[in-house]
Amino acid sequence: RLYLLSCLTEGYEIMVLNSNITRIRSFIILGFPGLSPSYHGPVAAVIFIVYLAILVGNIFILAFVISEKSLQKPRYLVFCHLALTDLSFGTVTLPKIISKYWFRNDIISFSGCFTQMFFVHYLGSVMSFMLLVMALDRFIAICVPLRYPVLITNNIILALCGCAWFIPLPLMMIIVFQALSLSYCHSNIIPQCYCDHISLTNQACGNDLKTVQVIALCTAMFCLLVPLAFVLISYISVITVILKMSNSAGRSRTLATCTPQIFITCLFYLPRCFVYVANTVGFNFSIDVRILLILLYSLLPAAVNPIIYCFKTQDIKHTLMKKIKTAKIGVELKIWTH
Repeated sequence: RLYLLSCLTEGYEIMVLNSNITRIRSFIILGFPGLSPSYHGPVAAVIFIVYLAILVGNIFILAFVISEKSLQKPRYLVFCHLALTDLSFGTVTLPKIISKYWFRNDIISFSGCFTQMFFVHYLGSVMSFMLLVMALDRFIAICVPLRYPVLITNNIILALCGCAWFIPLPLMMIIVFQALSLSYCHSNIIPQCYCDHISLTNQACGNDLKTVQVIALCTAMFCLLVPLAFVLISYISVITVILKMSNSAGRSRTLATCTPQIFITCLFYLPRCFVYVANTVGFNFSIDVRILLILLYSLLPAAVNPIIYCFKTQDIKHTLMKKIKTAKIGVELKIWTH
């Protein structure tokens, strides 16, 4: 016999099949559990400013590179794809947490939570593979420079970036469909600022739960560690070649072209590796600190990357300064003629 009990105030729909099996209709985003209500407004304001920075910075990079033919080169095309990834990730995650703290709207539908989970992990995996493409570009440019015009063209970079978008897609779809196949019989509270696989499957039950979690972990490690291994090897090779250069001016110039990529890569991988290693060795954080770390390594690169592109990349910086000077001269001439 099937008994149906609706608990609308908590966002539950409970179905009992001769046992306590709960079917959750919606989830509650907890955010920062220990945060006092008096800080909800300021926290929402800070997150909103971060979101605006992500929007403005990454849209500017996309528009600037697309509009400037002189910047339509392989490495800047990779920057565009990175900006699109950062922009998408911020849009998927931040509006809901802003809505929670500003408008007390902390409920997310069952399908909405799984959709958000898919894009959180998919876009994170795409970013990891994009960093691999960026490392490959610098490796060939510095270690085999004579082959660079042949091996790295706009079409080849676009194909590699297309692979970076495509490879994680079926893997993340498998993870989502497996999670959907589970029964959810625990709390509907997500102890996070957005839905992710760990938070969701912790609310699940059944004999298949461990299998689903292990497959998801192996997939995550593949999407993280395989690109990271190549990135480490390529940048070690690049730095070795740079240090062997006899011309100090050439060494400094070459190192300057690698600095933005290395910094972006460190922002993405180091905090993630720190959290994983800390969990492995048993170093426990409070839940608020853990959530803050996750937000930092998820969102800080998205907000900071456009600044790195503009001020650490010579071609973009010079083109931007040239545009500013031209606009300034135009304004002065207009004022003078009037």
